[in-house]
Amino acid sequence: MPNNSLEVKIHKIAQWIAHAKHLVAFTGAGISTESGLPDFRGPNGVWTRKEKGLPPPRSSVPWHQVQPNEAHLALVELQNMGLLKFLISQNVDNLHLKSGIKASKIAELHGNTTLMVCLSCKKKMTYEEVGWDKAIWGPGYRTSPVQKGQPKCPNCQGRIISSVVNFGDPLPDEDYRLAKEHAQKADVFLIIGSSLVVTPAANLPLYAIQKNEAKVILLNIGETPLDDQVDIKIEKKVGKLLTKIVEKVKQMKNFE
Repeated sequence: MPNNSLEVKIHKIAQWIAHAKHLVAFTGAGISTESGLPDFRGPNGVWTRKEKGLPPPRSSVPWHQVQPNEAHLALVELQNMGLLKFLISQNVDNLHLKSGIKASKIAELHGNTTLMVCLSCKKKMTYEEVGWDKAIWGPGYRTSPVQKGQPKCPNCQGRIISSVVNFGDPLPDEDYRLAKEHAQKADVFLIIGSSLVVTPAANLPLYAIQKNEAKVILLNIGETPLDDQVDIKIEKKVGKLLTKIVEKVKQMKNFE
């Protein structure tokens, strides 16, 4: 392939994003590896190591010190330019909200480690807001036994649980509804750091393709089941790559 093929792809992606009517981004664990968090199916990922009989990889940064990286911040720039209409994330690390993505612009399909949710009224709250001490009450998973005296929803007195979706748990209805709605509206669908194997979330790009014939961009290291259906795929670390794409988008928007 010619030396400029990567530059050609970056230019084309920037053009699509700059002229998008409804840009939707979809992120997996691969967007957070440059923040020091492990992914799942990379060479040293959680499932890769499990299949080899190895213990899970350690995070290179203490969980409470993990910060958003260049890729997270590039998405915030697209949001602030009015281009990114919605973000769908499979991550529970809170880095999108921490980076400046608006809560109204994101569906966190697998929950968020910092948030609890009421099973009755569906209100989301931080552990601090509801007075939930993990040292006393544990993680508060859906499957955790209910303990006498544990905090209840301040809004409706319903049972509150961790918003993190564990295996066998249903996806949050409203988040999935919004994700599907925006996927179907998308004319440009940007996938970042996802192996696209965890369903039903992994089916969302197909809605964009089938409903709206969206341009689908895949920035991911490693194979995915959608490789032959996307318009452009780049296998590079996403921090500098996405920053470069956004810089080109800004140049194009300034020239119009």
